[in-house]
Amino acid sequence: MAYDVIVIGSGPGGYVAAIRASQLGFKTAVVERENLGGICLNWGCIPTKALLKSAQIFEYIQHSKDYGISTSGAEADFAAVIKRSRGSADKMSKGVQFLMKKNKIDVILGNAKVTGKGQIEVTDKDGKTAKHEAKHIILATGARSRELPNLKIDGKKVIGYREAMVLPQQPKSMIVVGSGAIGVEFAYFYAALGTKVTIVEFMPRIVPVEDEDISKELEKIYKKKGIEVMTNASVEAVESAGNGVKAKVKTQTGEITLEADVVLSAVGITANIENLGLEALGIKTDKGKVLVDKYYQTNIPNVYAIGDMVPGPALAHVASKEAIVCVEAIAHNEKKYAHQPTPIDYNNIPGCTYCSPEIASVGYTEKAAKEAGYEVKVGKFPFSASGKATAAGTTEGFVKVIFDAKYGEWLGTHMIGANVTEIIVQTVTARTLETTYQEVLNSIHPHPTMSESVKDAIEVAYGEAIHL
Repeated sequence: MAYDVIVIGSGPGGYVAAIRASQLGFKTAVVERENLGGICLNWGCIPTKALLKSAQIFEYIQHSKDYGISTSGAEADFAAVIKRSRGSADKMSKGVQFLMKKNKIDVILGNAKVTGKGQIEVTDKDGKTAKHEAKHIILATGARSRELPNLKIDGKKVIGYREAMVLPQQPKSMIVVGSGAIGVEFAYFYAALGTKVTIVEFMPRIVPVEDEDISKELEKIYKKKGIEVMTNASVEAVESAGNGVKAKVKTQTGEITLEADVVLSAVGITANIENLGLEALGIKTDKGKVLVDKYYQTNIPNVYAIGDMVPGPALAHVASKEAIVCVEAIAHNEKKYAHQPTPIDYNNIPGCTYCSPEIASVGYTEKAAKEAGYEVKVGKFPFSASGKATAAGTTEGFVKVIFDAKYGEWLGTHMIGANVTEIIVQTVTARTLETTYQEVLNSIHPHPTMSESVKDAIEVAYGEAIHL
């Protein structure tokens, strides 16, 4: 078959690229080796949020007396929680199937390999191969769990995120290695359901990409929940003989041995760039990522790459936006789109972590802003002073804002608290519009809301605090 555009991979980068290409008049196909929707819909973003919601509901029930409601005998049915999560994933994957049909996109199932200019070969599950042609090929194959040499995933006692979502039984104890988004989300989920959880983090603080104040707050909250947190520590070896596992952990004071039922390796991801034909085609890569220009074209004309396999934040919403920019740039060159799309500003990408409480951030941390040469004004507003948070019983956390003292430019926002992932977009939009603190303070915020705490934090930064 001959197409205008073939997309390899159907995650939040791939399926969005295919839909946008079809909308712009391209004859389009998408190749998927497993399930439509990719890792995000099937094994990442969506099913993990379902698990986390179940854990949150269980926590609410356990603390129902705080809300004047008496309950007794509540138990977490681990198998039912897992089943609900899988149902959410299946529903979303079927939604992508519907979108493919709606947009007249051909779905080709199998493993794809680029074999030449404008040519790919797809091998299906039965080993049969078929050749397809396209003027433009977009690579969107995503990533998988990263494996450390001394922490090999066996799928039973040493597991990755996929296994963590479908364990047949709830472990009584778990060691989580790594405290990025995946690590702290699963740590919360399992701890909330009653598993004894220990986090081992190599860096000096958990969620190390976040602002330091966020890391300190989450560690304090997690310890209060009964989660053990070990920083400046590394798992050197794992012994899995017997019923559980023994992990040798190197700390600043010496080596100790931790015992648990299972170890979850959450030490990051590795891009899926193998067996795609990149080497034969001469596509340039660096440090396991495909190199692209600002419109996601590789060094080979008409071959593009987006999402987790290219440099930049490995986030679903980033992959989706990259997909749109990539396809619109192709369409502009083909006289199907009126203008070149605006390249992505990678300093204005929101990051969200869905543990409880949630974390959301965008822009400079306080430390990064100072290192970049800015004189800063910093404001911090605790949710303990928020009327909405007090009424909801979700007073943990705060909003922290960072502004350039000279011009009032909004440099960054960092939040930890209930539903903060829903309000970070205010900062993202404001920064896109180059808004200063004055425009935000002149915008009337609804009361009572969690979102007005952003305004309150800005008032703190400029010495105008009303509610603190």
